[in-house]
Amino acid sequence: MNVACNIKEVRAEIPAGVELVAVSKFHPAEAVMAAYEAGQRCFGESRVQELLEKEKELPQDIRWHFIGHLQTNKVKQLIGKTSLIESVDSERLLRLIDKESEKAGVVTNVLMQVHVAKEETKFGFYPEELLQFFTDKKFETLTNTHICGIMGMASNTDDLIRVREDFKNIAAVFNRIANDSTLGLRGFDRLSMGMSGDWQIAVEEGANIVRIGTRIFGERQY
Repeated sequence: MNVACNIKEVRAEIPAGVELVAVSKFHPAEAVMAAYEAGQRCFGESRVQELLEKEKELPQDIRWHFIGHLQTNKVKQLIGKTSLIESVDSERLLRLIDKESEKAGVVTNVLMQVHVAKEETKFGFYPEELLQFFTDKKFETLTNTHICGIMGMASNTDDLIRVREDFKNIAAVFNRIANDSTLGLRGFDRLSMGMSGDWQIAVEEGANIVRIGTRIFGERQY
């Protein structure tokens, strides 16, 4: 598995203006370093402990995205270690991130996770829930958290029509919020969707962050 070659190939395919998150979860620090040496700086992890271990061991200019389900009892450990938490899936989690960020004296950038997939196992706000959150301007009480946009996942299916429909629905939620001038949002401009098998469709539907792991690092090493 030549990580450097893979990363260069993937980067060549991704259009300008779309950020690549190299999903390094379950892969060793050496694999991350190979991608780093090939010019990659943004990596995605889904377990707090694994992110913290790699963050200590690897270069300090890496931008870590947390992309997994974040348990409330792990929030404190993660604060100050990420450039973006992509997976804020409840208001309770958002408030806790804000509280811990204030205590630590940092501002944490986050994406709100929206749930459109047909699997119940996936986390996130339902579209109407998230729209209501913004309509009610609940974000205005945040002091140390900046909501930068939305993250979402398509259904885990080979049905590409369904996948495209899911991405369309996620993008529609993002656009409704981003284009609502009454909200007074600043810097709400990031739409993260698409993985190794479907990122091209995600980009066609408006994604400007894609999360690619298998194409770069091969199958996960559990």
